[in-house]
Amino acid sequence: MKNSFKNLSFPELKAKREELKRKYMEFRFQIVVGHVDNPLQKRVLRRQIARLNTLIHAQELEGQKKAAAQGAAAQAQG
Repeated sequence: MKNSFKNLSFPELKAKREELKRKYMEFRFQIVVGHVDNPLQKRVLRRQIARLNTLIHAQELEGQKKAAAQGAAAQAQG
């Protein structure tokens, strides 16, 4: 599961993050109510969300670098 997110596109990563956030909130509610079989699942969900955040941030930075490089190239030509 650790590396299964690396081959997703940017919109897919964002959709998966929102899905996991929703699951995490539901799980927290279940913990409060007391109907949880595996309490360690909270940690797993939290870490998956963090992995997705890292990948999303890396792709955003990559996009910014490309845009800056294109801007610099256009400025050098003009």
